[in-house]
Amino acid sequence: MKTIVVLLLATLFGISVSGVAQTGSKLKPGHWRAVVQSKGGELPFGLEINQTGSSYTAFALNGTERLPFDEVTLKGDSVRLTVAIFEAEIRAKVDGNTLRGFWRRRRTGQNYTTLPFSAQHGLTYRFTPGTQTPKINVTGTWATTFRSGTDSTVSVGIFNQKGSKLTGTFLTTTGDYRFLEGNVVGDSLLLSTFDGTHLYLFKARRKPDHTLEGGFWSGESGYESWTAHFDPKAKLPDALSLTYLKPGYKTIAFKFPDVNGKPVSLPDARFKNKVVLVQILGSWCPNCMDETNFLSPWYKKNKNRGVEIVGLAYEKSADLVESAPKIQRMIDRFKIDYPVVLAGTNVKSEASKTLPMLNQVVGFPTLIVIDKKGTVRQIHTGFTGPGTGNYYDEFVADFNRLIDKLVTE
Repeated sequence: MKTIVVLLLATLFGISVSGVAQTGSKLKPGHWRAVVQSKGGELPFGLEINQTGSSYTAFALNGTERLPFDEVTLKGDSVRLTVAIFEAEIRAKVDGNTLRGFWRRRRTGQNYTTLPFSAQHGLTYRFTPGTQTPKINVTGTWATTFRSGTDSTVSVGIFNQKGSKLTGTFLTTTGDYRFLEGNVVGDSLLLSTFDGTHLYLFKARRKPDHTLEGGFWSGESGYESWTAHFDPKAKLPDALSLTYLKPGYKTIAFKFPDVNGKPVSLPDARFKNKVVLVQILGSWCPNCMDETNFLSPWYKKNKNRGVEIVGLAYEKSADLVESAPKIQRMIDRFKIDYPVVLAGTNVKSEASKTLPMLNQVVGFPTLIVIDKKGTVRQIHTGFTGPGTGNYYDEFVADFNRLIDKLVTE
């Protein structure tokens, strides 16, 4: 069954989107204010629907990002929006200016995460129309800590506020929360994103000591509290220090099957005497898709310089029959020309066992850079995507400088 998704991924990923309407159906083109009902309350996002003849296209809007749905199907008064790679979908009834239904994402077998969905045509605001001047301005960099039970995660919040409108994201050691959009109302901020598979809602209030305190809701039941204080110098641990080779190792080794069952390993002829990038990823992972959206066109431009890439996909199932179609959809979506293999499951402890020369697989994605002699020269944990602005630009510049150096050695 076709699934929805990610918006997150989409335009971002330059995908063709299409849909078919039955004669007489009335799905209004234009901007819709879409809402998924989460445990934290309304989780809004923008929904753009376009019509050409009897066909429709649709995009999820988060800040400056337009993420296309793979397919829009209208039958009678029922509309279905899908993106296959994340096995998710929106189904709703069309009633004039209103859509009502549900969002759902396949977990395993016939088990789904499902939440109520609605949308209103012609509304362009996120959380609030913003008719009142907010009491605070949160533009800048914030040292942030997320907490769940006894666990805590250090992050960096980057916000840009214009009037009552707010955009930004949170940087973490394993990636970022992509494009967030929202509003500042009084002394509180509200942010959300919908990428098809991940649904994030952030709320916080500025306290008298000028710190922020609030909650973060994700998906059906995820919740973390968070606090932040303004700090222009806030930064994360070095992404090059988190994943590393154990003492005594200079390189990595593996042999995993591609989607056709053919084994792939580093001694293969295509990798010999070349700079090799080993991409640890998963088709379920939006940050991995951001990285793939960068690497796939980069590879097309640079492969003749003596550079190769191989993707090690860690999926929900280690069964090739189950996971090969998901990997193939990812290959097709991003027009990947380099091999992608099924390396194991996406449980970090299990993934770490497949590459025992590493201290551990800390997060998805992780990029291992190997020089022409087969020596690991760099391991970069996480990916700072385009939603992070200057952080993304800095990553791209550093990456290109490293590869320029290695191909000339």
